Amino acid sequence: MKIDFVKMHGLGNDFILTDCLNKSLGDSSFLSYLAKKLCDRNFGIGADGLILILPSSKAGLRMRIFNSDGSEAQMCGNGIRCFAKYAYENKLVSKINFTVETLAGTITPELIFQDLKNKKVLRIKVNMGTPKLRRREIPMNGEDTPTVVDETLKINPEQTFKITCVSMGNPHCITFSNNKLAKSIELISFKVGAQI
Repeated sequence: MKIDFVKMHGLGNDFILTDCLNKSLGDSSFLSYLAKKLCDRNFGIGADGLILILPSSKAGLRMRIFNSDGSEAQMCGNGIRCFAKYAYENKLVSKINFTVETLAGTITPELIFQDLKNKKVLRIKVNMGTPKLRRREIPMNGEDTPTVVDETLKINPEQTFKITCVSMGNPHCITFSNNKLAKSIELISFKVGAQI
């Protein structure tokens, strides 16, 4: 299978984008598999996610995003900014203001230009909507609570962290750390993911 793609990043999140306006890459199961293969940093292209640019009956375009583990995300702020820049600069949309259908709802990226003459996109602003703070909406394990703010999470008998969790279409767990934590963040993140 030949797949034309570009690789873009937003604030360090890197993505593989492919134009699927006139072609299908397969069903969700295959796309999950494909994302894992393409995003693999050792044997694939390497990326945090695979973004598909698709037609939409509800908006100007539709975005599907698959994380590097194969799971499909509702939305990604950095991903949609890459999506919007690519779509506009490659003339997939003709208007400056266009809408994008996502699993989190319809998003309207705001394009900011270096100058209006050359129409080169300098920045993209995105209203991410209202954050989901309820435990069940993030989603997280445990009894439902209105928010998960400054909650203690026990990783093992010696390690506990204060966490705050939120979803903007993708669940996020936030903790403030020192350099000691930063060195072991990958190991800790797997443990956190398993518990929440």
